[in-house]
Amino acid sequence: MIRWIAVFTFFASPALADFQPITDKETFLEMVNGRSLNIGLFNLAIKVLPNGEIAGTAVGWELSGTWDWKDGLFCREMDWSGMPIDYNCQLVETNGEELRFTSDAGKGNSADFRLR
Repeated sequence: MIRWIAVFTFFASPALADFQPITDKETFLEMVNGRSLNIGLFNLAIKVLPNGEIAGTAVGWELSGTWDWKDGLFCREMDWSGMPIDYNCQLVETNGEELRFTSDAGKGNSADFRLR
């Protein structure tokens, strides 16, 4: 299901200008601190917490996990209501209103999240 979310979001999101990479943990934390990452179509809402935890929901089911910042990439593993989501390091970019996560260190599928 998460793969479908990433694939659908990649093709469904309007092209937003000027996405710039976030290369350091401090800048990333400034963007997400106290905010939720959202994809409305899938009722997906995630909080990336400074203590290395991830908490949220997707299509009504609980989502949890851990994250770290390695070599300029957001690296995470998650569990979606008992279904493991494998460890993956992702390129993170922003246009100021959204964060774009691209799996496989920037070579895979992308998903755009609104910051709320």
